[in-house]
Amino acid sequence: MKDDCIFCKIANKEIKADIVFEDEETLGFKDIKPQAPVHFVFIPKKHIDTLNDISPEDAALLARMLVKIKDIATEKKIAEDGYRVIINCNRNAGQEVFHLHFHLLGGRSFSWPPG
Repeated sequence: MKDDCIFCKIANKEIKADIVFEDEETLGFKDIKPQAPVHFVFIPKKHIDTLNDISPEDAALLARMLVKIKDIATEKKIAEDGYRVIINCNRNAGQEVFHLHFHLLGGRSFSWPPG
């Protein structure tokens, strides 16, 4: 845990969030500025700054997170029509919170290329 990280504080229950999933290693919650009818953020409870900072030891954790994201997409009935999973890495890509996180968006059509 990193003391000044908002996502670490959410994972540690110091800041309230609308949680949609939690297990020992991960947490999923509603985004406070949703960009789609379904917009959740999934974080590892372990603090990792960016995608650039993952290690081979993190592979199983990240794979489990993706499986859970797929399960939540199915549960929220967006899997069949389609959904988007996004990881922003560093400022130029739009990363605002420097704790690795996945965005799950669905419930509407998306265009390509994004932003």
